[in-house]
Amino acid sequence: MAKKILVAVDESKNSMKAVNYVAQGMEKTSSVTLFSVLPDVTAACGLDSPTLTPLFKQSRKTFCAIEDTKKDSVKVFMEKAKRALVKGGFPPKNIAVKIRKKKVGISRDILKEAEQGKYTTLVIGRRGLSGIKRFLLGSVSNKIVQLAKRVSVVVVD
Repeated sequence: MAKKILVAVDESKNSMKAVNYVAQGMEKTSSVTLFSVLPDVTAACGLDSPTLTPLFKQSRKTFCAIEDTKKDSVKVFMEKAKRALVKGGFPPKNIAVKIRKKKVGISRDILKEAEQGKYTTLVIGRRGLSGIKRFLLGSVSNKIVQLAKRVSVVVVD
């Protein structure tokens, strides 16, 4: 039985399927953490180095605005996901939200959170790649299944 659930999400339909799976099928006394890793689209926003290209320096505000928009979009998704869990019967006090910037890689950052937080179950949506794309690019859910240790992984399709 899942006592501490980590739900790894982005703003995709498959992520909402994972949230709904937890809302409908998991023990309502469990604690749930909605966790999102923001891709490091603009890691250089905080940098001011002479090695930055002039093009980036000129476009820095645009790149940083993209990062801010992404954060806002994830926050909106998290609120929607939290409402779905509450509607499914989870007490609001049992639901946490964590948003982090990518450090190593999205899959490894999710697994690190699962390990450090001592979660019993990790739930993630399957990315909808087909055929050759899936073979060449892999997916976050596939990497998580391959690398997970000491946590049950549920991939929701």
